[in-house]
Amino acid sequence: MTTDDRVRVSVLGLGEMGAALAGALVRSGYATTVWNRSAGKADDIVAQGAEEAGTAGEAVRSSRVVIACLLDHESVHEVFDPLSGELAGRALINVTTTSPAQSRELAAWAERAGVAYLDGGIMAVPPMIGRPESSILYSGSADVFHEYKPLLDVWGSSTYFGEDAGLASLYDLALLAGMYVMFAGFMHGAAMVAPAGVTAGEFATRAAPWLTAMTGALEGLAAVVDGGDYTVDGQQSLQFSSLDDILAASSEQGVSTEAVAMVQRLIHRQIDAGHGEEGFARIIESIRQPG
Repeated sequence: MTTDDRVRVSVLGLGEMGAALAGALVRSGYATTVWNRSAGKADDIVAQGAEEAGTAGEAVRSSRVVIACLLDHESVHEVFDPLSGELAGRALINVTTTSPAQSRELAAWAERAGVAYLDGGIMAVPPMIGRPESSILYSGSADVFHEYKPLLDVWGSSTYFGEDAGLASLYDLALLAGMYVMFAGFMHGAAMVAPAGVTAGEFATRAAPWLTAMTGALEGLAAVVDGGDYTVDGQQSLQFSSLDDILAASSEQGVSTEAVAMVQRLIHRQIDAGHGEEGFARIIESIRQPG
């Protein structure tokens, strides 16, 4: 017996993430059909109990719920454009990484084809799927989200952001932006200490607790930004936040200053505009108004 006798699900795209999603569904008792463009990718999932479709069309026809986890926006159109007639009346849940504009375009395409569309942004790496720390963000069809939420919750905590199909992607990419800049900062620090004989692993033992502690400042920064007053008490001023010493030390160590210089430019754009005594949170104005 499946988890939900009304639901059979098809997963199209069996890269590392698609395979993780399909595997979690199979282990949770969902009757699952899988398809991948290149041969051999389905073998492990089939061994776990999934059925392999010979074509994308066969996969679509076999299920009421179709999951797309493909390479990119173009791949979604390449696979599903020829099948729009067969998708009609079904739910398409697209967790392919796309931009907000691309997600909205796919939602409009799906509406014209009579397909109920839900867009998803996966805040997890494949080994996290099905674990408590996995989070997946959704926007688009409220009906699809609520009807199939038990299925979606198999993969991780599910959060719905509304009918605008681009919102999940926007949140996804914004969160990833924060992650990548943090990782770049860690790599910069590791490069700085390397000439002194410090390994990246040794540096990580110091960096991880420090960066974790510093995330506690995010809510305070957010409160200042939302309040729009960068002069409130308790903030570190932009003048005091100058990164000259870090840049000098980086150069002395013979490493690139690109990652830190980017932040320095944001700071000095506000200082040069006369806001040096205001708080560090004001650099968001440099980001909001580039140039």
